[in-house]
This record gives sequence, structure tokens and C-alpha cells, in this order.
Amino acid sequence: MSERNSLVELANFIGRSPLASPDMSVRNKALAGMTERLMPKQRRSVGDLMNVVLTLSARTRRMVQEPVSIDIDVFAPGGKRAVWMKFGEK
Repeated sequence: MSERNSLVELANFIGRSPLASPDMSVRNKALAGMTERLMPKQRRSVGDLMNVVLTLSARTRRMVQEPVSIDIDVFAPGGKRAVWMKFGEK
């Protein structure tokens, strides 16, 4: 019998959320409040958005390109090697 009582309670349930309201203005106000809480407080400028796009584009390009190795040889005036550096080789 307790299962039937639970089903009766569920059938008689009345939603009290503003989103369940038949009035569209109440629903829109509730949705606007939710989205306002989710959005960041400050607005971003076009320059900020362009910086994000360019950063993501540069990262994507670096991921796609093959690795580069750089060799630097520096010789002393007498012809002997003074410095030898190698970058990028694993």
C-alpha cells in the first residue's frame, strides 16, 4: 500500500519553480536570472576576444608543425670552437 501512496503523492505534485509557470514573462525572468548568474561580471572587449583567437590559433599551428632543431656554433678568433649549442633535439 505504501507504494500506491507514493504514486498518489507524485501524481498530486505541483511544481513551484518559476520555470514551470504558464506565464511566459515569469519564465523569461527566471531564465534571465539564471543566465546572469552564469555569465562573467565583466564584459570582454573585441581586443580581448581577438587575443584569445590568436593564442588558440598559434597553439594549433605549433601542434601541427614538425619539431625544429637549432644548432649554433660560435668560433673563437683562433678558429677553435668556443661554443656549440643544440636546441630541440630529443
